[in-house]
Amino acid sequence: MNSHNFTIQLRSANGEKLCLSASDASAINQIDNDVIFTGFVEGISVVATATPISSTETEWSITIDNPSDYAIEWVDYPCVKCGKLKRNGGDAQILSSYNEGIIIEDAFARDTSSPFPQKQVEYPSEGAYYMFPHMLSAQFIAYLAPASNIYLGAHDPARGPKSIDYRATEEGVELFVKTFTGVSYGENYSLTYPIITKNFEGDWEDAATIYRDWFEANLPDGAVKIPMNPRLPEWYADSPLIIAYPVRGIHDMDEMTPNALFPYMQAMPIIEEIARETQTRIMVLLMHWEGTAPWAPPYVWPPYGGEESFNEFLNKLHEKGHLLGVYCSGFGWTEQSNLIAEYARSAEKEGLLDVMCAGPDGKVLLSKICTFQRSGYDICPASEKGRKILREAYSPLFSSGVDYAQILDQNHGGAQYFCYSREHGHPAMPGSWMTSNMQTLLTEWNRLAPSMLMGCESAAAEPFTPNLLFSDNRFELNYYFGRPVPLYAFIYHEYLRNFMGNQVSCPFPVKDGTLCMRMAHSFVAGDALTVTLMPNGEFMPNWGCRDFSALPDKATHLGFIKRLMEFYRGPAKQFLFAGRMVKPLPVKCPTISVTTIFGYTQELPAVFSTAWEANGERAQIFVNHTTETITCRWNNQEITIPALSAEFRNF
Repeated sequence: MNSHNFTIQLRSANGEKLCLSASDASAINQIDNDVIFTGFVEGISVVATATPISSTETEWSITIDNPSDYAIEWVDYPCVKCGKLKRNGGDAQILSSYNEGIIIEDAFARDTSSPFPQKQVEYPSEGAYYMFPHMLSAQFIAYLAPASNIYLGAHDPARGPKSIDYRATEEGVELFVKTFTGVSYGENYSLTYPIITKNFEGDWEDAATIYRDWFEANLPDGAVKIPMNPRLPEWYADSPLIIAYPVRGIHDMDEMTPNALFPYMQAMPIIEEIARETQTRIMVLLMHWEGTAPWAPPYVWPPYGGEESFNEFLNKLHEKGHLLGVYCSGFGWTEQSNLIAEYARSAEKEGLLDVMCAGPDGKVLLSKICTFQRSGYDICPASEKGRKILREAYSPLFSSGVDYAQILDQNHGGAQYFCYSREHGHPAMPGSWMTSNMQTLLTEWNRLAPSMLMGCESAAAEPFTPNLLFSDNRFELNYYFGRPVPLYAFIYHEYLRNFMGNQVSCPFPVKDGTLCMRMAHSFVAGDALTVTLMPNGEFMPNWGCRDFSALPDKATHLGFIKRLMEFYRGPAKQFLFAGRMVKPLPVKCPTISVTTIFGYTQELPAVFSTAWEANGERAQIFVNHTTETITCRWNNQEITIPALSAEFRNF
């Protein structure tokens, strides 16, 4: 199953790569648990260690002696060889923490059926890497097979950057951990934490429990359970309905002219109608509100149309008991907006190139983030000047009275982008310094905006959960090549909640009407619901949609939201607000077939279900996301759930 195969990538001072693998060694010797590899170029030697902890568990470590002038950039070790997945002639699945949790049955589907294929993690950073902390929230992956479940976890309390992923082979799949070291030129490297492989019995929840046990014994600084967290506002428990919409245009590449929801007060009748129909508190979440240009960070302030109009809307929402949030775009620095031609600057002329993320050769390249909307660079928040630019740009927002800012949209999971600059005061290679820098920066921002919650695109990765307490989940992307599961909530729900997200890049044709299904997934995960508005007040299938031939029926969805929120406010609240997710009892029910725009088809249950414990009770939640009454078999009894409704049972 496991092997001492490894790959090491080094960098010269001018950025050239040198890759070494175990097969490049001219001599290999074993002493007890250590395998010693020598005879590499540049005098490099490696000791790879596998220490049995028990009959089911092994601890892996690696040490590299580096007398060369190169810097060790990353180490890919260990390699866990596994069999084939279900759709590739085998019987196995993979569990990953990608976008809040996914079960994968086809090792090739993300490259053939998804717009987010596996890519080498490198500079300039991209927005869809399979890395931690980024779109991966947790430091483990699992192989689930009837004969052999395998857990692979990096138990790293510093929570440094690493790829924790799988790759397809002729025999099946390989699970791997690629660790970014953070060391400098000519420095040795030793893994400072154990990487664990463990055989276990059960399902994905059992793998998640292994990791949750480690997480709870090694909490990130500032992690506090929801009922004991003084930073959480009173509205957090209300699970407000998120209503997201732009005030200019109708999608990201539209003409940025004001729409019918601008000036801001134009939306109040629609907001009040939805609040009345659902009997639910509302959080308006604005897009294209920036006075500069949409998605053109970091200079978002003042609001489009001016502070007076914006504040009138904010005050009216607060007067009615509602909330206001805004999307922001993280650590980019925009030279040219592709949406507002007049927004044009020059980092070179403004003397700012020295604060931008640089590559291994020291050169500053254009950003790869949101290039449809903007061109520019990525600010390095580990440089003193970069932190100052970001703080000054966002400070007016921090003191604006806004309730929520998705301050790091574009920074998935709250992570910063890769930077190799030798002028910023940080180490030469990416490493755990990136995580600690972000924790420090976000803690400062929390202090500057004590009454504002902050979030990011995709749920906050583990080290940033104490700082980014309400984020835009992106589970819908998992349907492209797998099945979303509420792994994130299973591990972290007692510490924070999130919201459904604007569902951008939803993979389903609009004619299939999957909005209720997606709402049900979020609800059983304990997250707040979201709808995205058209300028005329109708619901969009999802943000970014350009096919409006089949809009969601507004009355149907309002009714579904109302019933779910009534259910939430009842006896189920203790579980869904701050409960602890546990492994559910099996549910037998009919399935529905869904197919993505790229042709990936799967069967999903007509009733989504999760189980929880709180205050000494244990209950299972059931949500029927179809328009038909569904009868399920659960715990030796039948449960009938009306169309678009929720039930729960104690057990």
